[in-house]
Amino acid sequence: MMPDLGKYAFAVLSSYGVSLFLILGLLWMSVRAGRKARAELQNVEARKNG
Repeated sequence: MMPDLGKYAFAVLSSYGVSLFLILGLLWMSVRAGRKARAELQNVEARKNG
């Protein structure tokens, strides 16, 4: 159920949209950085044991 936002509907909904976009971007960047760090750690451990 959508509340009646009146004349502020565009501002509120666009703020929600921008916030969602930024949160998804931060999540994507975090996952990407984690994968990169894991790969680098595996390379370091392989050189150490290799």
